[in-house]
Amino acid sequence: MRSRHFTLCAALLLSSAAAFAQSQQASRHITVYEKPGRFAGWPANHGIWIWGNEILVGFDAAPFVYRVDSHAISKQHEVDQLLARSLDGGETWTIEQPPELATPSWERYQGYPAGRGPALQQAPAQPVDFTHKDFALTARLTGNPGTSRLYYSYDRGKRWLGPFRLPDFGHKGTAARTDYIVNGKHDLMLFTTLAKANGREGRVACTRTRDGGKTWTLESLIGPEPEVANDYAIMPATLRFGPQHLYTAVRRRGFIEAYRSHDSGKSWKHEGDIAPDIGAGNPPSLLRLKDGRAALIYGYRQLPFGIRARLSSDEGKSWSDQIVLRADGGNRDLGYVRSVQRPDGAVVSIYYYNTDPKKERFIGATIWVP
Repeated sequence: MRSRHFTLCAALLLSSAAAFAQSQQASRHITVYEKPGRFAGWPANHGIWIWGNEILVGFDAAPFVYRVDSHAISKQHEVDQLLARSLDGGETWTIEQPPELATPSWERYQGYPAGRGPALQQAPAQPVDFTHKDFALTARLTGNPGTSRLYYSYDRGKRWLGPFRLPDFGHKGTAARTDYIVNGKHDLMLFTTLAKANGREGRVACTRTRDGGKTWTLESLIGPEPEVANDYAIMPATLRFGPQHLYTAVRRRGFIEAYRSHDSGKSWKHEGDIAPDIGAGNPPSLLRLKDGRAALIYGYRQLPFGIRARLSSDEGKSWSDQIVLRADGGNRDLGYVRSVQRPDGAVVSIYYYNTDPKKERFIGATIWVP
């Protein structure tokens, strides 16, 4: 009996090792941005956009300061707001720094020095056309929670209009990142994070504008408020599966959970945990593939640190085992993935990363075929 048990365990270990090796071989890693002495991070806070083989993604950059248990970024310097652009499906990249996206001068961002960005406006002068062929929108936070703002572009992110204030709907601040669904020319849903009753970030919300960004309504709060004081539900990633059928993944402390709506976001049903036990917590990247499947990609903040994915063939009702895209991370200061699918079917997942905790954080991309 012991011999057969040992043989079975050995076979399972070999099978797991083979699957891991296969997943590693099926993906390619590319460096998007890396500079000596610099911390680059948090694409999920900024957004990603694609037009054919042209990809644009945003991220932060500031001096690198080594810390053991927190983000290795200087809090004595202004944080640069950068964009990386690829014209060949993510194979090569150039870096841009639009002045309109500079850290705002009107409020400090989580203790970092104030920047040189333009003044905050209440609303766009003209309704925004969300269906413009070269449209992009980014939602940003100042303070966590604090005042959130959005910008939009009609030329694929070369020039931006904004910032425009996002409402807090009577909550004690907002912490918006970029997660939106276009419904029509002037109709857009923005999924954001509002402050909990105690003033900390932690409540996901579905908001909507029907007049091109001039006014916003709170369509719903997604899920109950976390009961523990320092717990949170933040950073949603949302897909549309049908005219009124929405599905959103939410970052929790150590796992990712999901909610589903069949009435255009007015009410939601909890779908359970779709990525349990992922370490210190990391935001989901949710992508609808061209073959109809859904892909969930996220940072894995426990050993072995890296980037992982899961696939669903039934609109998120069930998910595959983890696909290991990358497992060479130096510590948990990584992830914040955003993903797009190229015309040829390959997925480009972009994140911040390190392979040695005492070295710079860089922006990496993994190109893989689900």
